[in-house]
Amino acid sequence: MITRARQINLALAAALIAAAVISRAHDTPGPHRLGQPGPAAARGFTLVAAGDVLPDSSVLERAGSDASGAGYDFRPMLAGVRPLVLGADLALCHMRTVYDTGGAPTGTYAFKSPPQVAEGLAATGYDSCSTASNHTLDDGADGVRRTLDALDRAGVRHTGSARSAPEASAVTLMRAGSARVAHLAYTDGTNGLPLPPGQPWAVGRIDPARIVADARAARRAGADVVVVSLDWGTEWQDQPDERQLGLSRQLTASRTGSRPDIDLILGTRSHVPQPYEKVNGTWVVYGTGDQIAGEMYDDQGVQDPRGDQGTLARFTFSPPARPARRWEVTKAESVPLAFDLDAGRVVDLDTALEQGADVGAVRDRIRGVVLGRGAGREGLVMAR
Repeated sequence: MITRARQINLALAAALIAAAVISRAHDTPGPHRLGQPGPAAARGFTLVAAGDVLPDSSVLERAGSDASGAGYDFRPMLAGVRPLVLGADLALCHMRTVYDTGGAPTGTYAFKSPPQVAEGLAATGYDSCSTASNHTLDDGADGVRRTLDALDRAGVRHTGSARSAPEASAVTLMRAGSARVAHLAYTDGTNGLPLPPGQPWAVGRIDPARIVADARAARRAGADVVVVSLDWGTEWQDQPDERQLGLSRQLTASRTGSRPDIDLILGTRSHVPQPYEKVNGTWVVYGTGDQIAGEMYDDQGVQDPRGDQGTLARFTFSPPARPARRWEVTKAESVPLAFDLDAGRVVDLDTALEQGADVGAVRDRIRGVVLGRGAGREGLVMAR
């Protein structure tokens, strides 16, 4: 009999082979892999976004083992999602923790991660990370600086926290297809930790007026598409809470001229997958769940396997039919993911299922949640 662990390992091996094939087809990664648009007609693009990167001590142990004791290597851990990431024109992640130079063990409430996480994200193909979360200030201004320094060294763009006021007001602008895409990020809280003295700009806080103002500033800076990442919601709740619903309605209703100010909202923090929904004509992902996490315990102290489940959102944008109109999402997709605690690997559940792994119930549960607010009627498909 093939055990569940063996089945998932077989699926992971297949994913690693696929990753190697796709890696050879993408010699230049990221928006850095896109180049400049030529004089031909406008070209659309595909954007993917995955859930929280939240390494605990068990995850660090696995990354240390994968590095054969020489630091940490997060590339094998992320290999299962790499084909999906490299298959897109633009890939976004959520770095929920801050970095420590020595890779100090992850704590219960204050999290710190080794900077090699950034190298793993870059090698996987992620182009930009949101860094605004309830853990952004776990190590104060030093933690913010170390995190952004490490992402810079790895070549991963970032948004949501800042080392200076000018950096906080700058727009993270990237090219995908023939579009310029702005990535903004904010958090609904910092677990009660105060902003560093004299640094009110250290992390972006959710304020609808500010978000709209920033989105409009991004348009003035040349953004054709504005993507907003929000660290929000109630942890361990499958459904969006009232604040999420209210903010999504308010933000997607904001318009300037003939187009909305915000083109896509990506939610994180909840630990569990939450629904996708089209609100005022704009897609909202209430919660992508966790991409990397260890053994997770809910707010009652009970181990909850949902904390190691997530989705990868994929949206295909097409150029506007007429000038000054919005870039339209012409295809919306969701791919169910899980973090295999035994193997220490991110698993594409559809691929694992095709390889014979016994993950159908988990995949179907995620599908049910994602489609729970009518996203299927609006065209969302569950796909690889």
